[in-house]
Amino acid sequence: MLKVGEVVEDFTLQDQDGNEVSLSQFRGKPVVLFFYPRANTPGCTIEACGFRDHFAKLQKEGVVVLGISRDTVRAQKKFQEKYDLPYPLLADADQAIVNRFGLVKPKMMYGKQVTGVARTTYVIGPDGKLVHVFENVKPEGHAEEVLALLKQ
Repeated sequence: MLKVGEVVEDFTLQDQDGNEVSLSQFRGKPVVLFFYPRANTPGCTIEACGFRDHFAKLQKEGVVVLGISRDTVRAQKKFQEKYDLPYPLLADADQAIVNRFGLVKPKMMYGKQVTGVARTTYVIGPDGKLVHVFENVKPEGHAEEVLALLKQ
């Protein structure tokens, strides 16, 4: 498990347009990396739209926002277009990065235990080091919570 103060290892994934995006290309800027279970599901939509609605404020702070899920490039594109999301959505369909971060975990869904992606957000400093981890994220109000941390 990655700890605060450690450098976040670089990775490259395709975004919703099929372009390769590497974490290292954002060195020098703070990065909000949010992992969500699945595009176009209720909680993920609330969370993604929260970041959309606060995107201008996040940009004002110099922050890069990246969303990641196990969805395909095509599913990410549909999600981005449907909700007019202004930041890259990265497709991790083979779960390489989700697994690297250790985010596939058992969780309860409608009273049944299932295995899925734990909704988690990482705040990475301009130097590439982990600044903060939000675990067991509640979608409502999460973007405001991240923004408040960044303004400290």
